[in-house]
Amino acid sequence: MRMKSLYLSILFSAILCSAMAQPTSRGGNSYESFIDYQKAFSRPGEALKRKEDTLQKQFEAKKLEWPAKYIYIRSFKYDSQLEVWVKNDIKDKFQLFKTYKVCALAGTLGPKRLEGDYQVPEGFYYINEFNPNSSYYLSLGLNYPNASDKILSDSLRPGSAIYIHGSCVTVGCIPITDQQIDELYILAAHAKDKGQDFIPVHIFPIRYNVPKSANYLANLTKDDPALKKFSDRLEQAFDYFDKFHQLPVIMVNEKGEYLVNGAVPKRSAPDPKEAKVKKVAMEHRVRIVSSLPSSVHQWPQYPGGGETFAKYLDQLGRDMVAYLPTGTRKAFVQVEFVVDKDGVPVNIKVLKGTIDEDFADELIKRLENMGTWQPAMLNDKPVAKKMIQTITVEAK
Repeated sequence: MRMKSLYLSILFSAILCSAMAQPTSRGGNSYESFIDYQKAFSRPGEALKRKEDTLQKQFEAKKLEWPAKYIYIRSFKYDSQLEVWVKNDIKDKFQLFKTYKVCALAGTLGPKRLEGDYQVPEGFYYINEFNPNSSYYLSLGLNYPNASDKILSDSLRPGSAIYIHGSCVTVGCIPITDQQIDELYILAAHAKDKGQDFIPVHIFPIRYNVPKSANYLANLTKDDPALKKFSDRLEQAFDYFDKFHQLPVIMVNEKGEYLVNGAVPKRSAPDPKEAKVKKVAMEHRVRIVSSLPSSVHQWPQYPGGGETFAKYLDQLGRDMVAYLPTGTRKAFVQVEFVVDKDGVPVNIKVLKGTIDEDFADELIKRLENMGTWQPAMLNDKPVAKKMIQTITVEAK
């Protein structure tokens, strides 16, 4: 096929580098940076005063460099989540900074194709507008309709004005709370200030690696081959990022279909029985610990001490709010784990507090990344020691 017969549109490439944001003028005033420009508006200016120091401390706690030069946003409609990934060098892998709860949803799964259909778009977009005076507090505009939408949506009325915004209401956008849009707006403004003119936003129908979500989408698309084909293409981009933590190059052909460069083979339909086995045997850190003394001369010590551990658990509880089962706003989750004699936390289990497997799975994954402890000591020798801890997860 000749190149001219294939409509190629590079939506997001692994190279996100772009020219540094230029000083902006407003009302006859000139500004040295995009951040200074945003400070000239009351809402972003106040948000920066309230939130910037807190965000910086959260970055430090996660050993991330502040501010992030590159951010990537992905949202999951059915799972009602919005993730923020960050990095500071083009060659680095993205690291997850935070997951927000999307607090309202309009329409159903599937792409937006018509003005007034109340659908949240699905596909690959970027932030093209910072609105400091939004009717919904603060908002970040998306470049809907993109190249694919312009081919596949209604030619006269495809719709427009799609935003990530505050106020927790929606008629087809992605709403989060005012406190959350404060943070996201600041992160995006800093990235733009550092030169990221095209901040990618991928909107997926579901988390494809969550069996409950995958089964829901499978039932929805079983009699709709066009929707299945569309969602399968989105899944290729989801899989690519989950494998490499880098963004794939995504193109659009003359039919408006997404083409994901380097797409990994599609996974087979999830088997709930297999999923349970994988969670224990493959995904989580499990060891055979031969001896667990009931008493020790010195208990395991978290890096930085007990106060640091308490702060870590508080932050973990806040981060896990986005994974609470639908309708649940608070949970006291009791977990058990073993700090092995080399200080590595292993054999993590959720004992009580939630029966949602997806929540438990995510919590265990995060606890496995809590760092290496100073092991317990018995007779001047390091030994394994079982720990039980309660984590409070509460939506504010």
